[in-house]
Amino acid sequence: MASRVRVALVCSECGARNYKTTRKKEDKERLAIQKYCKACERHTLHQESK
Repeated sequence: MASRVRVALVCSECGARNYKTTRKKEDKERLAIQKYCKACERHTLHQESK
């Protein structure tokens, strides 16, 4: 059974940590998703923080 880890998503524009999600532990690349940022008030790229 694949284990999952919790990660925080950070806005690439302003640096706000808006979302928390999970991903597979085996995945080596960092998660990057287009999401709505409340601080910027528009859709921006959100990347997994360290």
